[in-house]
Amino acid sequence: MQKRPFVTRERLEAIAAEHPTPFYLYDEAEIRRRAAELNAAFAWNPGFKEYFAVKATPNPAILRVLAECGCGCDCATGVELLLADRAGVTGRDIMLSSNDTPDEDFRAADERGAIINLDGPDMVACLARALGGRVPRTVCCRVNPGGTFESSNGIIGSPADSKFGMTPAQLEAAFSELAALGVEEFGIHAFLASNTQVNDYYPRLARQLFEMAADLSARLGVHIGFVDLSGGIGVAYYPDDTPCDLAVIGEGVRRAYEDVLVPAGMGDVAVFSELGRWMLAPAGALVTRVIHEKVTYRDYLGVDACAANLMRPAIYDAYHHITVMGSEGAPCTRRYSVVGRLCENNDQFARDRLMPECHVGDLLFIHDAGAHGHSMGYNYNGALRSAELLLRTDGSVELIRRAETPADYLATLDV
Repeated sequence: MQKRPFVTRERLEAIAAEHPTPFYLYDEAEIRRRAAELNAAFAWNPGFKEYFAVKATPNPAILRVLAECGCGCDCATGVELLLADRAGVTGRDIMLSSNDTPDEDFRAADERGAIINLDGPDMVACLARALGGRVPRTVCCRVNPGGTFESSNGIIGSPADSKFGMTPAQLEAAFSELAALGVEEFGIHAFLASNTQVNDYYPRLARQLFEMAADLSARLGVHIGFVDLSGGIGVAYYPDDTPCDLAVIGEGVRRAYEDVLVPAGMGDVAVFSELGRWMLAPAGALVTRVIHEKVTYRDYLGVDACAANLMRPAIYDAYHHITVMGSEGAPCTRRYSVVGRLCENNDQFARDRLMPECHVGDLLFIHDAGAHGHSMGYNYNGALRSAELLLRTDGSVELIRRAETPADYLATLDV
C-alpha cells in the first residue's frame, strides 16, 4: 500500500505561503469519515459512544468537529475539562479518566456533570472527600486484570506492568463501597494494550469485561450501565501495514455482548470507546521544509521541524512515513536521515530511509501525526511549538492554533 497525502503539493505550497512551516495540518473530511466508520461498526448498541481521548489532539476546533459526529471527550486533567468547555461538550458527554487525581479535578468534573472514572481503590475515599462526603449517582472504575493479554497472534500487552487500574478484587471492594455511599449506576473501564494491530483486541477485552460485569452485577446486586473499552486500536503507520477493520471489530464485540450480557439480562448495557489514536492519527500530518543537506557518513536532510514538534520518533523510535511533496510515486533511490536542529542525536524523523531524491526547499509531509503529535510538544533548546491548521471540507484552511513566539516562551519568567 502506498501512503498518499490528503492534500496536493500545489495546495500545500499555497498554505505554506500564508502559514510558514512547520505546521500541523488536519483533514476535517477524514476525521468525519473515521467517526462515521466507528459509529457504524457499533450501531448495534443503542448506547454506544466514542469519548475521544483529548490528550491525543487537545484542540477545541477538533473536539467540536468530533462532537458534531456524536463523540464526547475523555479528559485526564482539569485543563482538559476546560478544553471540553471550549468545544461546548457538557454533562455525561465528558468522562474524567485520570490517575493520582487532585481533589480540584474531581470537583471540576462533578460541577460539569461528567462521568468520573476512578483509577485506584483509594480514590473512592478521595472522591467522597473532594465532594464533601457525597459521591455522584454514576461512577466508573478502571480495572487491571494483571498478567499478560493475548490475541490470536500472541501476546500484545502486559497489564501487570501498567500503573493504571485496580485489581479485580479491588474493583469488587470499590463497587461495594460506592454502592454503600449511594452510587446507582456503575461503569467498568480497562485499557490493556496500546496501538494494537489486530482485529480481536477489542472483542477479547470486551468478553473479559462483560463476564466481569455480569458476575459483579449478580453477586453485588449493582446496576452496571456501561462498559468502556477505552483505546488501543492502532493505525497503519507503515505503508505495508494492514489497517484494523472496524466492522470486524464491532461485530466481534457484538458477539461477545450477545454471548455474555444478553443471557444475563443485561442487554441494556452501553458500550463506550476512547479511540484517540485511531480517530485522529491518519487525519493529521506535520508539514516541514528541507532547509539544509549535509553529507558525512550519512546523507542528512535538515528540516525546519524537530523532535519538539513531533517527539514519537525520538522517544519511541516510532515510524512515520514521509512523502516528498511533488515526488509522490517517484522511485526511492536515495537513503536519507531526516533530522531537526535540537542538540540531541535522537532528533531524527527517519534514519537511513529510502526516499525519492530530495532537495533544499522541498516540502515533506510526515504522515499519521494527528494524534500524540502536537500535544506532546515541548520547548527544549527554546524550540517553539508550531501552528495547527484545519483543512475544512469546503477546501478552506483555518488556523486553529497559532505558532508560539519567543514572547510566549519568555512569558512565565519572573526575572
